Amino acid sequence: MSKLRVQCRTGVGEVSAMSRTLGLQATLIAALATIAACSPHENGSAHATRAAAVDFPTSCTAAVQDDFENAVVLLHHMTYVKARAAFRDIAARDPSCAIANWGIAMTLFQPLWPTRPSAADLHLGWDLAEKARAMQPTTPREQACIASVAAFFREPDATDYWQRIQRWEAALAALHAQFPDDREATAFYAMALLASAKPGPTLNEHSRKAAELLMPLLRAHPDHPGAMHYLIHADDIPGREGDDLDVVHRYEQAAPDNPHALHMPTHIYTRLGDWDGVIRGNLRAADAALKFPAGEHGELVWDEFPHAIEYLVYAYLQQGQDEEAARQIQRLLSTPKLEPTAKTAFHLASTRARSALERKDFAASAAVAPREPDIVAWDRFPWPEGIAWFARGYGASRTGDRAEAENACAKLDELDAKATAAGEEVFARQIRVLKLELDAWNAHAAGDDGPALVSMQRAVDLEAGTPKPAVTPAPTLPAAEQLGDLLLELKRPGDAAAAYRLALQRYPNRFNATLGLARALAQSDDKSGAANAYRELLRIAAHGTRASLGEAREFLAGDSPAAEPAAP
Repeated sequence: MSKLRVQCRTGVGEVSAMSRTLGLQATLIAALATIAACSPHENGSAHATRAAAVDFPTSCTAAVQDDFENAVVLLHHMTYVKARAAFRDIAARDPSCAIANWGIAMTLFQPLWPTRPSAADLHLGWDLAEKARAMQPTTPREQACIASVAAFFREPDATDYWQRIQRWEAALAALHAQFPDDREATAFYAMALLASAKPGPTLNEHSRKAAELLMPLLRAHPDHPGAMHYLIHADDIPGREGDDLDVVHRYEQAAPDNPHALHMPTHIYTRLGDWDGVIRGNLRAADAALKFPAGEHGELVWDEFPHAIEYLVYAYLQQGQDEEAARQIQRLLSTPKLEPTAKTAFHLASTRARSALERKDFAASAAVAPREPDIVAWDRFPWPEGIAWFARGYGASRTGDRAEAENACAKLDELDAKATAAGEEVFARQIRVLKLELDAWNAHAAGDDGPALVSMQRAVDLEAGTPKPAVTPAPTLPAAEQLGDLLLELKRPGDAAAAYRLALQRYPNRFNATLGLARALAQSDDKSGAANAYRELLRIAAHGTRASLGEAREFLAGDSPAAEPAAP
């Protein structure tokens, strides 16, 4: 028998549990069931969280200790506005609590999101770090925590965000080395490793190292909210998505009524093509997000709402449920006072683009208007704007408007340069992939199919080496899938089938890649393979209404119309 400390602080009392050492999965079942039972679901206060296995001793007064750990839980759930309010309340109630200033500063940047702190936030963060140090906290642990956040906010007028992230990671590595058994130091260091990963070898290396830190923490404290959350981020890369499904499933079952916690398991479900799981989690997350106001005065709708909507739209489109996807987009566009962040900008652009692109509605794609609606400062967000320009250019290219297609290419070049100048390498690469894809379609429209294939293959290769930011469920349109579409139009069905298989390997259960594979196999006279692919399509889209599902049914009934690509 080993003792497992499970604390559910609700302002009423404390619950303790014992757990046999039956392995991580069995321990998770027992511990998370206990937490689910004692976790409150009020929405009006910081006490709507659970301290669970968080252990953050402070030199503050005993009266604020439980509330401090609840605020740390909010921080682990990336519920930054509520966490900030909780830490500020603690600082007001205990003016000697230096570490509360660390907590406030930690809410001013979002390391795993595309959001970047404003100039005012950078100065405020630095002032808070300096204030905390001037208060001379008594414990080495608190001093090291404050030093780590000071490393991020140092030189507040400097504009290189990635230098800040690298300094923060190094400071947290030092904190973890100094306190290797500290739960929160371990969890935050793992998150910093994920935040600092860039294209290339560091991506897999940092994910692996983060997971190696988090798994022992979860074995000892299976209800730790940060360890569960960050492990899902660590596994949100190709090749790791199936590694820790027990944690994913238990996190979904035990997640509190917190939108980001409810959403997080769906990152893995998206990787696996489990569209029912994606829809299930994000319907709950979207509803919960509307209960968590954003903005300094609670006047805005938190950007977790559009984030959940994006994942819903993506999943519904993969199931061929186009009407449901359209309803979610309308729900997003009709919601007033959206938080005007990078996430919101991305989702406003991406959901509209996806709807047209996934349905292969070329006219609707050509009509996508970049930089709309005007509730966000589009000049700050080149990648989201680039998605809209790609959709518009793609539609223009496919409908014969070469001038507008070339204009979209020029805009993508400008946005690539802008993101590169800002030091946002990952965003710039995302835009570059879109530009290569659009170059390919423009070359194809002009009859230059050799250069078209070269450009599209370059997009496939660049996309494979570019990390998927957590803001998006998947690329706007997977490059390998587009390569399959191009090859099918060039009447090379065997090569097209290989491209579609690659797309499905990277992004399982996609509607259009599965349909493309079926068509390619049918045109290659592989009737058995085509039938299997069409059956798979009908399984994926069992509740779908898209017209091309009729093609699958007709083929399987023995009346094949697939000698040429049918209408989408």
